[in-house]
Amino acid sequence: MGPQDESRSEAFALLAAIFLVAACGLVYELLIATVSSYLLGSSVTQFSLSVGLFVGSMGLGSWISQRVQRKLLPTFFFLELALGAVGGVSATLLFAAYQYGAVYWVLLLGLLVLIGTLVGIELPLLVRLLDQYGQLRTIVAQALSFDYLGSLVGSVLFPLVLLPVLGIVRTGFAVGLLNVGVALYTLQTFRHRFRGSGPLVLCWLTAAVLAAGFAFSLQLTSFLEGRLYDDQVVFSRQTPYQRIVFTRWRDDFRLFLDGNIQFSSVDEYRYHETLIHLPLGLAANREEVLILGGGDGMAVREVLTYPDVRRVTVVDLDPEMTRLARTYPTLRALNRDSLHDPRVRLIHKDAYTFLEKGVERFGVIVTDLPDPNNDALAKLYSREFYRLVQHRLGQGGVFITQAGSPFFGREAFWCIVRTMRAAGFRTAPVHTYVPSFGDWGWVLGSQRTLHLPRARLPRTLRFLSPAVLPTLSVFDADAAEIPVEISTLDHPRIQRYYLEGARRWD
Repeated sequence: MGPQDESRSEAFALLAAIFLVAACGLVYELLIATVSSYLLGSSVTQFSLSVGLFVGSMGLGSWISQRVQRKLLPTFFFLELALGAVGGVSATLLFAAYQYGAVYWVLLLGLLVLIGTLVGIELPLLVRLLDQYGQLRTIVAQALSFDYLGSLVGSVLFPLVLLPVLGIVRTGFAVGLLNVGVALYTLQTFRHRFRGSGPLVLCWLTAAVLAAGFAFSLQLTSFLEGRLYDDQVVFSRQTPYQRIVFTRWRDDFRLFLDGNIQFSSVDEYRYHETLIHLPLGLAANREEVLILGGGDGMAVREVLTYPDVRRVTVVDLDPEMTRLARTYPTLRALNRDSLHDPRVRLIHKDAYTFLEKGVERFGVIVTDLPDPNNDALAKLYSREFYRLVQHRLGQGGVFITQAGSPFFGREAFWCIVRTMRAAGFRTAPVHTYVPSFGDWGWVLGSQRTLHLPRARLPRTLRFLSPAVLPTLSVFDADAAEIPVEISTLDHPRIQRYYLEGARRWD
């Protein structure tokens, strides 16, 4: 290889390093924000905080880089190893620190500043190294092009490939190994500028630690998640939309989505009987039933007890949730294979989009959705969403939504009630005690006044009965209605109310 070919090879190696450093840095940023959203909720806050601190720290790193006067290439090499090591274990460290309160926040801020600073130092160093291979104007343009392209690739791969295929913890280790690979590639390409075997040994040691973490990431994830839940984790999976976890303690089987409990097999019947049999018992027509969410099949199980139901449309964003409901043995037993019933139609689509784009009307519409702890869910508790629901209800139709706890989340509960009223519904708020959740509430809505004692209930129910119905609408002084603002797409106040309530009772 001639001098010119060698120079081209070295220049390409540096440009490739810029591309990969940018991709890895962005993935670390998204990974940390995702972990915080999973553990703390409020995805807008977590992502905004992560992006702001990361970019600001990159500026700090760029300023620091001017102090590096000599040994630019060795400095980049060791920075890359440090970035791979810190970024690779970042998600694991955050999971481990979560239960220690303030320690989590210190670690979160520290990781964002450290990783952002390391990335910020590297880019100016690489540009200065490239300076010897061409004109400054060309070098800067190429460096920024590769940097921006790497960021684009990282931002696309993270949600579409890395997170759903590898999961949170394994993604960290995988990207850390990629950083180490960049360091090794740099060492090989510029081996004449390094002395001794120390850098190579350090490189392989770092790679070995990260590879071990990757190889045992499933066991590590199970151990860390086991510390987040009271019971044994028997199944966990990261999908493009959420983290699905099943736990078990003796006969108690529980489903968690992004760390929030969805049901306990011990008392879920109290929740699902209230959710389903109130609107179906009050509706003028229940031939067509729409369930938004409810991918676990439990609500569908209750709907199918009515012989006059002709079709149940289930709209759930996550196909993995409905697949598990149809294949996971314990869940199939609990939902009585409801999603295999020929009357059930499954649609995997955003609930808001489904309502907005369609024209079909339903006698009963049920929203069995997670609590509004992030912006994506908050829109499904907005005035605009409830107006869409109203347009899709048939004559004499009844709508119901789960609404959280009127005791622990009092502001959020009554925000839902008032938001539905602002959308044009006549509302009937109800609540009852579900041991796994505590005091839990729902809100019914219709174009007519709903009288709960008139609900026609099946005689086979375990909880709901004519005697129980009048008690559901009685709220004591601790849960009674209070003045709150409504929630809209422009001002998703429901999220703020929910998070404030959650922090108050943590």
